[in-house]
Amino acid sequence: MAKSTDKCSFCGRPKRDTRLLVAGLDGHICDECIQQAQIILAEEDATGKRKNIPDFLLLKPIEIKTYMDQFVIGQDEAKKVLAVAVYNHYKRLSHKKDAKEDDVEIEKSNIVIVGETGTGKTLLARTIARMLNVPFCIADATALTEAGYVGEDVESILSRLLQVADYNVAAAERGIIFIDEIDKIARKGDNPSITRDVSGEGVQQALLKMLEGSIVNVPPQGGRKHPEQKMIQINTQNILFITGGAFDGIEKKISNRLQTNKIGYKTDRNHEFVDKDNMLQYITPVDLKAYGLIPELVGRLPIVTFMHTLDKETLRRILTEPKNSLIKQYTKLFELDKIKLVFDEKALNFIVDKAIEFKLGARGLRSILEGIMNDAMFELPSKTNTKSFHVTVAFVEEKFRKTSMARLKVA
Repeated sequence: MAKSTDKCSFCGRPKRDTRLLVAGLDGHICDECIQQAQIILAEEDATGKRKNIPDFLLLKPIEIKTYMDQFVIGQDEAKKVLAVAVYNHYKRLSHKKDAKEDDVEIEKSNIVIVGETGTGKTLLARTIARMLNVPFCIADATALTEAGYVGEDVESILSRLLQVADYNVAAAERGIIFIDEIDKIARKGDNPSITRDVSGEGVQQALLKMLEGSIVNVPPQGGRKHPEQKMIQINTQNILFITGGAFDGIEKKISNRLQTNKIGYKTDRNHEFVDKDNMLQYITPVDLKAYGLIPELVGRLPIVTFMHTLDKETLRRILTEPKNSLIKQYTKLFELDKIKLVFDEKALNFIVDKAIEFKLGARGLRSILEGIMNDAMFELPSKTNTKSFHVTVAFVEEKFRKTSMARLKVA
């Protein structure tokens, strides 16, 4: 039989009428009061009353690029554009208004990064967020649909940011959101759609207000909105949106605009200097519109930059130079088993050659290394007498022949 004191100190319900009664030093609390307390905390967050917001670390543009150089190899143009954009955005947030002066309202500048898969678009965004110490989340645009259709609402993007910020609304409202595969929501043709395009043009329309800056009602746990569900309001005015996509085939749009295929006596001589092997460097918002992004969305992504295709030299540097390079990661993994791992230069060159051959980008380096090193990582931890392991080009070639990738035919 429960004691007379075994009751909730807040609502007074006895233990037998509760599902759970948590005991403290001088009182008890039941499960329903705990749930009510959680709701109150969520409402406090929604009104922005929580003050324990960590300060972000804002560096000058040159310092931001120097920090990115430690983790991302090459892509100097994209780094400079991102460094300036991020610096201006967060300088705008830290700007204190002076009532005596007629202040100019500085608008935020969202960014779109165009580049092939595996060139480092996501890595750049994640590196900047880590440097600033602000909430950061990655969203996939391919899963987004219009409200009411199977898929995710655009508000689910903000739900993820809110979860990363530990439901601190004020912290989330100055975070960074990276929307990947933004090119997958391009409309199917250059003309406005006369039918429902629920995962294309419809999603672009839904993103407009969020990118520009508005107060959005967000379901705390993500998913679809329900009338009975409590919403958290988030102001997106100070959230920096970085979008990225491969935009496969956009080179043709750029080429048509530059008229690089023009022949004849009146051909513009300026087109002789166009680098046809790297057409992305000439990309403009006009090309994004021609690809299928609606003009309103292009206008809310004013900063356009590009990623270079990774050549052999860059891939070789990616393997060893960054702080979190693949070779350093594997060396650390073996070091934890007290085994010294050493790679031959020719072995590294072989791995790079295969990544270029199969056009896999930087992500391909990891896939190739996993296939090559799998047997060694399986066997060596059990051999207590092994103190070092030397990876030669002969070992790499032998192991690569046994992988599934070796049977692929290069297009």
